[in-house]
Amino acid sequence: MNFGEKVKELRTKRGLSQTELAAQLGVTTRTVGGWETEGRYPRKQELYNRIAEILGCKKAFLLNEEDSFYAEVTEKYGNRGCQQAQDILDQATALFAGGELSEEDQLAFIHEIQALYLDSKERAKRFTPKKVSAHGNSFQ
Repeated sequence: MNFGEKVKELRTKRGLSQTELAAQLGVTTRTVGGWETEGRYPRKQELYNRIAEILGCKKAFLLNEEDSFYAEVTEKYGNRGCQQAQDILDQATALFAGGELSEEDQLAFIHEIQALYLDSKERAKRFTPKKVSAHGNSFQ
């Protein structure tokens, strides 16, 4: 069960609508819907604590290892970065179809892909050119 499925299940058990949960969290109903149906994740880590508090669970319950990775990526690089990471991991996982790798080796491979993704994003930041104003002053 992923993050969105867990939020939806806990929300409905508590008798809350998406609108009511959104109001308590200070986000839009569309945001809650995105978590539940579109595989999106909150952009700020502190929001996970509020969700857990309102839904009466522990933050650790909301996030499995994969969800934790996506939450970290979303916070650092936004929803677009998260979608890129999901696409990369989906493609990497497809390599295992009909393969001979053990589950342990598959998991190790996925962990390496995740680490490479985060490392490449950090390296790319260093080489992203600074924007230059019309007066020749650089700013970021």
